[in-house]
Amino acid sequence: MGALYAGGVQLGAFALGRLGAAEREHVLRRCSTNVDNLAAGHWETLLSSAFVVEEPMPLPYALLLVAVLGYAEYAYGAWWTAAVFLFGHAAATLLVYGVLRGTAGPETRRALDVGTSYGLNAVLGALTSALPRGAVRTTARAGLLALAAVPVLRRDRNFTDAGHLAALGLGVGLSVALDYLS
Repeated sequence: MGALYAGGVQLGAFALGRLGAAEREHVLRRCSTNVDNLAAGHWETLLSSAFVVEEPMPLPYALLLVAVLGYAEYAYGAWWTAAVFLFGHAAATLLVYGVLRGTAGPETRRALDVGTSYGLNAVLGALTSALPRGAVRTTARAGLLALAAVPVLRRDRNFTDAGHLAALGLGVGLSVALDYLS
């Protein structure tokens, strides 16, 4: 399922590239989970934005997406993977929206916010539960969170950096919950 998802997103990106600039911009803006769209009640963007990217995904990123989703499907099943992906994508978006809603400038309020990265980060964080218990699992969680925090701590950070950290944190939180349930 992960390979089909990545392939579908990639085909969609190529199709978007064949549109005229105005039509392409219109589609991207309609699917974007930016502050203005969410404030206007366009909640469907919480789903549609996960299936649209601005440009075709670079091959290394597309392969990473397929590998992470594929391993998650192998370890926990396709439905679990899809649920974690969509939960992480939507919840991270809403967390960032909640923070930015009253404070974002006009450029940030209208920024394009589409793509696969929030869902990917959530699944990656949740997959830490598949690692051996103890120091390996704890170190992996801490290391991933530290890597995701670095861009947020930079001076030139943006809301996408915060969304990546939020999504990874949600995934790690799910992983910790799985630890206690098993």
